[in-house]
Amino acid sequence: MNDEMPRLAQARRGNSVIWRGKALLSSIDPIDRAERIVREVPVLKRTLYFCPSPLLGYGLDLLLDRIGEDSAVLCVETERALMDLTRSNYRPASPFASRLRLSVSSDPREICAFVRAEFGARTFRRLVVVRLNAGWIIDAERYAALENALRADIAVDWSNAMTLMKLGRRYALNAARNLGLLPHSVPLGRLGAETVLVAGAGPSLDSFLDGRRFPLPGPEISIRVVCVDTALRPLLDRGIVPDLVVALEAQHWNLRDFIGSSVRACPLAMDLSALPSTAEACGGPVSFFFSRWTLLRFFDRLDAAGLLPPEIPPLGSVGLAAVELALTLGTGKVLVAGLDFSYTADAYHARSAPSREERLRRATRLSSLIDPGPAFRSGVAALRSKDGGTVRSDPALRSYRDLFEREYSNIGRLRDVSAGGLALGISRSDFTEEADPASGRGETGNGIPPEAWVPPSTSEVRIFIEGELERLRSLRSALTGTSAGTKIDVESLVDECDYLWAHFPECAAAEGRRPPLSDESFMKRVRIQIEPFIDAFTVGLAEAEQSPKG
Repeated sequence: MNDEMPRLAQARRGNSVIWRGKALLSSIDPIDRAERIVREVPVLKRTLYFCPSPLLGYGLDLLLDRIGEDSAVLCVETERALMDLTRSNYRPASPFASRLRLSVSSDPREICAFVRAEFGARTFRRLVVVRLNAGWIIDAERYAALENALRADIAVDWSNAMTLMKLGRRYALNAARNLGLLPHSVPLGRLGAETVLVAGAGPSLDSFLDGRRFPLPGPEISIRVVCVDTALRPLLDRGIVPDLVVALEAQHWNLRDFIGSSVRACPLAMDLSALPSTAEACGGPVSFFFSRWTLLRFFDRLDAAGLLPPEIPPLGSVGLAAVELALTLGTGKVLVAGLDFSYTADAYHARSAPSREERLRRATRLSSLIDPGPAFRSGVAALRSKDGGTVRSDPALRSYRDLFEREYSNIGRLRDVSAGGLALGISRSDFTEEADPASGRGETGNGIPPEAWVPPSTSEVRIFIEGELERLRSLRSALTGTSAGTKIDVESLVDECDYLWAHFPECAAAEGRRPPLSDESFMKRVRIQIEPFIDAFTVGLAEAEQSPKG
C-alpha cells in the first residue's frame, strides 16, 4: 500500500481520503459533515472565506450558494498531490462558481499576491476560516501562517485606505511641490559591498551606541551608516555622521529632527511625497526615491516623462524604508539597530531625539518623566523584548514589525545587532563580529542597485508641470461653465487629475474607482480641490526655475 499518493476510500455516502496513513474525511458521511459545518458559517458582507485543504470539495457548493455576491471562497492546498486530487474529483455545480478560487502554495506572500491579483485590493473586509475536513491537520503550521498572512494583509490594506483618506491629499500636494526640487537633487549613491548599519531611533539605540566609537578602529574596517530622520540627532551628538539620512514624513512633525544638523551637511534621501521643507532643513545634498501610495494616472505620466525617482515598496515606516534602501543600494551585509517597534513608559526614542528632549524640558517638580497616556492607552500591550525585558507596543507599531518580518525574514544578509525592542524575525548577531572584515563582506544577498536615475533638467520639469496646470485649468473652466467643455472632456480630465479625488473616502476604499460625474457631491468636492493643486504646482514650477540645471 502506497500512502505517498492520496487514495479514495468508499464511505457510506461519498468517499473518504487516505493519505500518509490518516483518514482525512469521515468514513461514514463526509458530505453531510461538511454541509453541517457550512450551515454554521456566518454569512457576512465583503468576506473572504478561506478553506484550507478542500480535498473532494464537499460543502463548497453549499458555501458558494450561501455567501453574498461581494464575498468569495479561497481554497488553498499546500500539497500538490492533494490539489491534483481536488481538481480531478470536484467540479463546481453552484451557479456562483465564479466566486471560487483554488491555489496550491505554502508561501504567505504568494497567496496574498494571488488574492490581490484575482480579486483586487480592498475587496474584502475580513477573513473567515472554514475547515471542511481534517486535511488541514497534515500541515497545520503552514495553514496557520497563510491564515495569519491573509488577515494581516486585509488589515494592512484597510489601514492603508484610512491613511490615504487622512494623508492622501497631503502626499499629492507634497509631490507636486517636490517636482520643483528634482532638478536640484542628486542621484542616490551606491553603498557598494561594504557593511551597512541601519539605525532606527528606538530606545535600544542607546545601549547599542554607548561606549562604541565611529569610525571603528582599524584601517580595514569600513561601515556605512544609514539612519532614519529621528535618529540623526542621537548619532550626531555621539560624533557619528551618517552616510545617508532617510525621510518619509509628509507632515511637519519631523522638521525638528534636523535642528542643528545643517552644519554637518548630511546627505538626505527623501520620498517624493515627503514634506518639501525637509530638503532645506537637512542642509546636505538631497536625493529622491518614490513609494507608490496608491494607483494614480499621475504616476504613470511622471514615469512616461522620466521624472519618477527610483521606486521602493510602500512600506509606511521610515525604518522599513531605510532598510529597503540599504538592501537596494548595496550588496554587503546590512546590520539593524534601534528598530524596536516598541517603547518603555519613560522612553519612546533614543536619547537626544526631539521627543525625548521635549519631555525632559517639560519636566517639573510636579510633572514626571513618565507619560502614562501613550504607554497605557487602549490597544497598547506589554510584550517581551529580545533581551527578555518588558516593552510596550501599540497596534500600529506591531503591524510594522509584522510587515518587517514578512518582507525581510528570508534575507540572508540582514542581521539584528541591538538588544532591545521586539524580535524582528531575522538572525541576531554581535555587531563587533559582523563588522570584522574577517567575517566576510556578506555578499550573499541579491541587493540590486537601481539603474542610474539622472535627475531631470529644469526644462523637463517645466514642461511636465505646465501640462498639469493646463489640465487643472481646463477642468476648472469646464466645471465653472467658463468653457465649452463637453461631458467627454470633463470625464477625461477628472480621470487624468485623479490626485484631486483619490483621497475621498469612497475612492480610497475602492482603489482608484470613483463615483460618476452625475454625483453632485463628488463633483463639488473635486472643484474645491483644484485651486490648492494649482498653487502647489505653481510653487513647484517656481522652485524648478531656480535650478542651475537647464
